[in-house]
Parts: sequence; C-alpha cells; structure tokens
Amino acid sequence: MTLTLFEAIVFGIVQGLTEFLPVSSTAHIVITQLVFGYTFPGLSFEIFLHIASVLAVMMYFWKDLWSVIKGFVLFILHRSKEHRTQFFFGVYILIATAITGGLGVMLNDFFGDAFKTPAVIAGALTITGLSLIFIERFHQYGQRKEEDMSVKDSIIVGLGQTLAVVPGISRSGATLVVALLAGLDRETAVRYSFLLSIPVILGSTVLAVGDFTADMVNHIGILNLFVSFIVTFIFSVIGIIWLISFLKKSRLIYFAIYCFVIAALVLLFIDPSTVMDV
Repeated sequence: MTLTLFEAIVFGIVQGLTEFLPVSSTAHIVITQLVFGYTFPGLSFEIFLHIASVLAVMMYFWKDLWSVIKGFVLFILHRSKEHRTQFFFGVYILIATAITGGLGVMLNDFFGDAFKTPAVIAGALTITGLSLIFIERFHQYGQRKEEDMSVKDSIIVGLGQTLAVVPGISRSGATLVVALLAGLDRETAVRYSFLLSIPVILGSTVLAVGDFTADMVNHIGILNLFVSFIVTFIFSVIGIIWLISFLKKSRLIYFAIYCFVIAALVLLFIDPSTVMDV
C-alpha cells in the first residue's frame, strides 16, 4: 500500500504536534497507522520525521544548546568556574542519554511488538495522564536550578525517559514529571527535557540508518517524504511553543484528560488483531 500525499501530511502533523506534548508521539504514530491501515517498512519513516522534530528543537533552543556546548568545551580547556554549571549540565544530558539508549534498546529487543497492543497503549496513556495530574495537583514544585543538579538527577531522568519505549508513555511527559519529582524548578525541568531530546533522537537516527534505503524512498515517495518532513518541522515548532505556554499556566491537566480520552478510544475502536502487523 502506497502512502498518499494527504496521509503524509497527516503523519507530519501528528508527529510534529505530539513529539513534545506529553501525550506520546509513538502511540499516536501507531494509532495513525492503524487508522489508515498502513504499515511502514521498518522504523525509517518514523525516524525520518523525528529528525524534523529535533531540528525544530535545535532551532528554538539554539541559544541554550550553544551555551551548553560552549560551556562544556571551555570548561574542559580552561577549567573556568564560569563554565562549570554548563559543563556539568552537558554531562547530565550525556548520562541520561546513555541510560536511555542502553536500557531502551534492551527493552525494545526483549518486548518488541508486545508493546504495540491496544491494552498496552491505552494503559500507558492512562499512566501518563495520571502522572500529569499528580505532578500538577499533588506535588509542590521544587526550586533547584541547573547549578544545583547532580548525577542522581540525571540517572532518575534517564530512567524515566527510558519508559517512553512503551507506546503511550510520553518521553517529554516522563522527563518533565521525574525532573519535577526530583525537585528541579519548572524552567530547569523544561530546558533539560527539551535538550535531552536532541541526543536521544539523533542516536535513534544513527541506529536506524540501515533502514534508509532506496526501497524505502520508493515505497513512500520522494514528494511525500519532503512534504511530511516540512509539515513535521512546522508543527513541532508549534508544539514546542504550545507546551511552554501551557506549562507557564500550569495546565497539564488538559493533556491528562486528552490521554484518558485517547486511551478509551483505542480500547473501543482499535482491533487488537491488526496491531501486530504494524
């Protein structure tokens, strides 16, 4: 079955909007495939769209990214105190990424398609929703900033991010929740979560580079690939701006309600027999 231009646009919108909102982009991509009855050849197309999302993050947070990279390098070269915080912030990003990468590959290899069932997706979305409600309504936000972070924080966030290997567990939601639970203030938690997405997505791209073949391009179509990439980039930027705006107003509960609704729809309308083919 060949991907149509309309479907390519829809996949781009879905990936872009859900990648950084705490609603699980993986679950939405799986659900969208099931709705269209479409099966991608491997993970190449999904990873391709993720590249557009990570470019959006790098563009939006370029000052923060450059500050961390510059501070990391200058501290190694000169051991200057003014760059110490950014150096260790970069180290904490690398530690969390290493934990996520190692455990994520192990979990994905062990469980594989067992994750892609309506029950698992709905259950994971429900857990995501409950976590968002808890962190907003029942947990007092911390006051710790970048200079107060420790290796323990990076380990906790890395473990939380690993849970996103399960469709329905949001990567951005998991990292935000565990970072806030660890006592980081909201601004630091958000910045850490977004910058963490860069090495994680780029790492996934490297692992999936073998899937980028001429057959994949022909199967999806060059025009469809180009359009879906641009659409994903645009809606990723929209998603980033939208999430930051919501977090300033502390309205995570709306995302939680959305997760509950999608979980119910998955259980009611998705045929379990179609999932293992995705």
